[in-house]
Amino acid sequence: MKTVISALMAGIIFGVGLALSGMVDPNKVINFLDVTGNWDPSLMFVLGGGVITTTLAYRFIFAQGKPLFDDDFHLPTLLKIDSKLLFGSILFGIGWGLIGYCPGPAVASIGFNPEEPLIVVVSMLAGMLVYRKIAKV
Repeated sequence: MKTVISALMAGIIFGVGLALSGMVDPNKVINFLDVTGNWDPSLMFVLGGGVITTTLAYRFIFAQGKPLFDDDFHLPTLLKIDSKLLFGSILFGIGWGLIGYCPGPAVASIGFNPEEPLIVVVSMLAGMLVYRKIAKV
């Protein structure tokens, strides 16, 4: 139960952070990505804040030896950069640049104006299902 509660609290903090930072507004994200046009650099502070927080927190958390509410840390085992990762990253970037939503902000945006982000989330899930069928995962 502690794991579920900690995940819920982390999700709430993440969602509030997305809303406060403006990442739930696809126009703000698209303007951030439009470096040759109407560029809005304000989301660099969001990215910088995430990198700084993660860098500091990871050092402290991993020094504890194990998580508070689990037996082990669950870290990725595949560490190599392969063609699937590169191609997936390119597709992700294209999608993010076209619509201004990535997965977290799309889900968080449902609470503000549900029509568009619901379409985005359903489309993401459909894309994941198509991948599973093609890759036979």
